[in-house]
Amino acid sequence: MSDFPAFQIIQPTTKTDFSRYYAFRWKMLREPWQQPQGSEIDQLESQSIHRMILNDVGDVIGVGRLHKTSQYQAQIRYMAVSDDYQGKGLGRLIIDALECAAVRHGVKEITLNAREVALDFYLRLGYEQIEKSHLLYGEIQHYLMHKALSEGSGSYVAESLALTKTWHETIPMSKAMNLQVSHFDGNELFTSCELSFNKNLHNTMFAGSIYTLATLTGWAWCYMLLNKYNIMGDIVLANADIKYLAPIEGCAVGYTGKALISTDEAAFAKKLSVKGRSSLSLTVNVMSGDMKAATFVGKFAVIATSPSKAEHSF
Repeated sequence: MSDFPAFQIIQPTTKTDFSRYYAFRWKMLREPWQQPQGSEIDQLESQSIHRMILNDVGDVIGVGRLHKTSQYQAQIRYMAVSDDYQGKGLGRLIIDALECAAVRHGVKEITLNAREVALDFYLRLGYEQIEKSHLLYGEIQHYLMHKALSEGSGSYVAESLALTKTWHETIPMSKAMNLQVSHFDGNELFTSCELSFNKNLHNTMFAGSIYTLATLTGWAWCYMLLNKYNIMGDIVLANADIKYLAPIEGCAVGYTGKALISTDEAAFAKKLSVKGRSSLSLTVNVMSGDMKAATFVGKFAVIATSPSKAEHSF
């Protein structure tokens, strides 16, 4: 636990947030070695997960970043905690927040390059030292480390595995994309897919793959809802609209949850049980790291079936 209860760990979202976030990153990790401002930023920022800690007066006192390097792997970089707050547990809080996000995004292994002075810190958090890596600025020795994360899927592991199996057996596109349920806990649902298969000639994610990821993420929520109410039914997409907000250069994640459902779920289930058909409207966000890259609004129609005839259709 931290010795500083009056703090916030947040995701930077506004231009002001990021300006302060990068300024702190530069001050801690680049200025002491006479590196220019801007050297603390790289080409992966828009596809990364960012977290920072604020103290009781709103000053930035810690930062960290995670970006996916493949569907199941990610790397932590740019970890820093203010000198005045060293040894108080804030570094652990940033790592915990990044690891939590990583699991939801389907990550099974995290790697990082630790400075020599931070080796013991990462070893205490379960990271294993692999080998010497690079020497930064000719004087800061780094070591490659890694950590295997526990499986995701929240508290619905069996249901998530069954859904993924259904996808891959009945929808060829989902198998080709290696679409997976990364996390489902009854409140939030995350899906992930293979990066390389879904790239276009611009080296960004193909629009059709984004649409498929969003559609099947919404479809997955309906599937889980039917399981919750013990109803068998055919699920079909009745209508949808998608807005592409930004190109996706890295690994995409589909996300929906109770806050994005515009239909009362209990009323949906009751109508389905009584009348044999119902519909559910929801929003799915396709994420690139923390960035919302596309927004999908869809209406799914469900027709109740007997167990012997139950099929889930795309």
